Amino acid sequence: MPVDSIKPTRSGLLLVRQRLTLAERIHRLLSMKLDGMMLELIRITEQAVLQRRRLEEQYTGAREMAAVAAMMEGETGVLLAALSVEGIPTYTVGHRNIFGVQLPALEPAMVKKTLDQRGYSIVGTSSVIDDAADAYEELLAEVIASAELEGGIKQLLNDIERTRRRVNALEFKVIPELKELRRFIEDQRDEMERQELVRLRRIKKLKAMRPGSR
Repeated sequence: MPVDSIKPTRSGLLLVRQRLTLAERIHRLLSMKLDGMMLELIRITEQAVLQRRRLEEQYTGAREMAAVAAMMEGETGVLLAALSVEGIPTYTVGHRNIFGVQLPALEPAMVKKTLDQRGYSIVGTSSVIDDAADAYEELLAEVIASAELEGGIKQLLNDIERTRRRVNALEFKVIPELKELRRFIEDQRDEMERQELVRLRRIKKLKAMRPGSR
């Protein structure tokens, strides 16, 4: 029922009180959710900063290992070893629930491989190829981990903004309007009761003024 259609009656007052109680309860719950999401955002952001540092270190190390492998095996040898890998690295997408927010959970698949899965001949290559492959597999795993954290940050920011708008709407519009409507109805009912009391007193006085009345 729209607020404008609520009449200043006892049932209307009861309806407004119920709506106000519900709005205040939702406001409390959303405020708690907002606080929880803010704390989670801080925690994930701190993790993302550390993860970015690990990613940069892993990237530097992988580039160095690739340079050593190219120097030892030649760029053609490194390229052939890379092309011989058949399994394409990827990841699976899942979700984890934080305060009702679905955050991405990425799981690497076919990223870290055994020597047999890499496809190139163990006899025909040196250990520097394996070391470079290990370094880049670790780098790819770090990239996936970083993407998971950054995706979670973006999702949390979106939900925080939506929740903040709802909290503000309840706090500064819905709840004040319902309180004002409650006061209006209470004032109207008080005025109606006073008028009724005056009417009854007037009737009583008129009865008392009639001839023969005691």
